[in-house]
Amino acid sequence: MDFPKFLLGDNTDYPTAIFVVHTEYPRFIINLEDDEVEWLEDFTKEDEKDLEAEAETLIEQATAFYDREISRYVD
Repeated sequence: MDFPKFLLGDNTDYPTAIFVVHTEYPRFIINLEDDEVEWLEDFTKEDEKDLEAEAETLIEQATAFYDREISRYVD
């Protein structure tokens, strides 16, 4: 099964949280309420160096995805 690169998620146990799930490597979930990121991968020290450079871009893409999706509901 193919998944989109990003998915929106919410949960009634977290009524103010909005989650964006990144489904490609490196997989993560970001809570846009507080910008907390949970990585769904195990990284080596070498991976962490590469991830630092890529993480900011991925989080910006996740936020842009959310903004785009919400604008489609409002318009």
